[in-house]
Amino acid sequence: MKRGKKYIKSVKGYDSNEVYDLKNGIEQIKKLSYSSFTGTLELHADIKVPKDRDPKSIKGAYSLPHSSGTSDVKIAVFCSPDMEKDAKKAGADIVGLDKLTKDIKAGKIGFDVAIATPSVMASIAALGRELGPRGLMPNPKNGTVTEDIESAIKEYKQGKKTFVCDDGGVIHMNAGKLDMSTDDLIENVHACITTLEGVLNKSYSQLLNSLHLAPTMGAGVKISYSKE
Repeated sequence: MKRGKKYIKSVKGYDSNEVYDLKNGIEQIKKLSYSSFTGTLELHADIKVPKDRDPKSIKGAYSLPHSSGTSDVKIAVFCSPDMEKDAKKAGADIVGLDKLTKDIKAGKIGFDVAIATPSVMASIAALGRELGPRGLMPNPKNGTVTEDIESAIKEYKQGKKTFVCDDGGVIHMNAGKLDMSTDDLIENVHACITTLEGVLNKSYSQLLNSLHLAPTMGAGVKISYSKE
């Protein structure tokens, strides 16, 4: 793979085989980032997928203890007509049921998170083919199937995020912005790993094959992870 001049310059003197502890790894990522905008600290966890589970069935949601502020995430809400006004007032970008369903079937998916009330889940079950592969199908496990749509919208607008494991057994998570302090980013990474422990019901030492951190633009580093 041919690399650009900025990438080549950013990795000058960098040993890609070195394994870092969490603190030094984050500080190295800040040096390796070469984007003209404030990059994101990306966490890539290669997990030990249980033999009886499809990797893509491993999914969940998480909130970071240190956030960069209000998210620009676009939210769609599936609900009955009598709840549409409340959903819009709470901050939903797209609201509806029949028209929203038709738009999705037509390939019009202009949102990042989908929330639904339990009463309409049977009506949107047919959207699994369109929304499932994108990790957008409402699911009680990540709080996107709920009667309290106002709270759910608020949480996602304030930065709550979802994740899904890919076919290769790797989970990709956003752990904060690189202009945050190293200590804050350390706490965010710990929060990500704690979320994975809860989803898989295993300690990090039992669930991780490897852990890498990377900036939005730039080389990644391998982490020898420990909560201590």
